[in-house]
Amino acid sequence: MTTQSKKTIFITGASSGLGNATTKLFASRGWRVLATMRRPEAKTDMAGLTGVELLPLDVTDPAQITSAVARATAAGPVDVVFNNAGYGISGPLEGLSDAQIERSIQTNLLGPIRVTKAFIPHFRQNSGGLFINTTSIGGLITVPLNAMYHATKWGLEGWSECMAFELSQVGIGMKIVEPGGMKTDFFSRSLDVGNHPAYRDLLDRVMGAITDEHQMQQYSEPEQIAEVVYQAATDGTDQLRYLAGADAKATYETRLRLGEEQFRKATAQQFFGTT
Repeated sequence: MTTQSKKTIFITGASSGLGNATTKLFASRGWRVLATMRRPEAKTDMAGLTGVELLPLDVTDPAQITSAVARATAAGPVDVVFNNAGYGISGPLEGLSDAQIERSIQTNLLGPIRVTKAFIPHFRQNSGGLFINTTSIGGLITVPLNAMYHATKWGLEGWSECMAFELSQVGIGMKIVEPGGMKTDFFSRSLDVGNHPAYRDLLDRVMGAITDEHQMQQYSEPEQIAEVVYQAATDGTDQLRYLAGADAKATYETRLRLGEEQFRKATAQQFFGTT
């Protein structure tokens, strides 16, 4: 595959976890990868990967989005944009600061929206392109004391579905990958937790259930989810949603089987012992 014939993917949040695994997978399969992150100079382990170019990008910074997209498209056509950068936030609403709330919306919702908007003219001019957005099983179901995370992921789900209609009329694709739990440092490095004394026992119970060792053994390796991203990028279909991970599939199947109200009551019973 020559440089000119290589397909190119632009990835946000590529420094760790799913973004890192996806960067390495696409590069290993002959793609040119524009891997973006807030501090590319710190990722010395990725700097020498064949076909990978590291670019600075903080998706909460509109000016930096504009410059990163301009730099990416100036180097040649981009075929796929993977909106993957995310921010985990947990805790009762009373325990969250305005800064935490704003950061969750800026990263998980406005980031993908702004990156997508910046790339649409490029895709239209090239008569095609594909956006893939990382949401979460948390964009299809909820668990207690994670309201802001679910707000952004449910918002991204609805926005992506609506955009799929809009973009299909100009020859551009839109897809969603919905991972379950992943065996990454999400619950240590990447998760921001808001605390409030009135909810301390409840928060301990919820976080204990989510990070339970047996539960976390059911989670997927990021490389497994990266394979789903690769499938979405290359299967040539107009499928919108890709549930990723055995736990995500099982959880959503349970929600569909029980129905929304019974699933909500079962969740309350699971976490609080009440309905």
